[in-house]
Amino acid sequence: MSDILKKIVDKRRQRLAEARAKQTYTEPSRSANIQSAGNNPFLGALNDKRGSAVIAEIKMGSPSLGTLADRMEPLKLARLYKEHGAAALSVVVEPDFFHGSYELLAVCHEASGLPAIAKDFIVDPLQLHWAKRAGASAILLMACLYSPEELLQYARLARQHGLVPLIETHDLSDIGKLGNEIWELVGVNNRNLRTFEVELSTSLALLHSLPTGALKVAESGIHSASDLGMLRSAGYDAYLIGEALVTADDPAAKLNELCGG
Repeated sequence: MSDILKKIVDKRRQRLAEARAKQTYTEPSRSANIQSAGNNPFLGALNDKRGSAVIAEIKMGSPSLGTLADRMEPLKLARLYKEHGAAALSVVVEPDFFHGSYELLAVCHEASGLPAIAKDFIVDPLQLHWAKRAGASAILLMACLYSPEELLQYARLARQHGLVPLIETHDLSDIGKLGNEIWELVGVNNRNLRTFEVELSTSLALLHSLPTGALKVAESGIHSASDLGMLRSAGYDAYLIGEALVTADDPAAKLNELCGG
């Protein structure tokens, strides 16, 4: 784990410990689960636009970009995503390094009407409760943060909350943690979280190592229709796009381009 990733995770653990001390949390019934794409809005939306499904992201900043609050109106952007063809919404909710919140997720989900995924560094089941309460229907689980057993446990807990887990990988070590389980969504993050460098070729190199039954999501580094077209031709089903949209001078035009006009 890189120094920056360790700092983020350690800070999340600190904040979650403080929240645990103030909030009562009851885990959902173990009988609750996702049975099919038909009863999960996020999965259903990606299936409906399979091959060209753009998951458009709202993030208020990042360690590499700093804060974006002075150049972004998140509710306006959320509505724009809906109007210009996004299949689903991603909201980065980590507060200290990415300047997000679950409240931001709730208002952006309501403003857009799009099914939403909460992007956080999940270290406590309480975060799953917050995501569900904020209106998310999916959650990001970064494989690099967990042992295979922990990853499976968090995925099962997510499903019990009615959240489909998107399992994020970056290398063969991450993919090896998936084992022979059935996964709904598996992504490849082209951003190396150790160096924060982005290589679009990462998605191409790992594609055929991903579970065959999962919807496959390429994440990060997608800046043009040609990038998306290359990934589609290779076999990806959906594309999580953040910086290309939140830093664009005209996000609507950029999203139109990425969604094929």
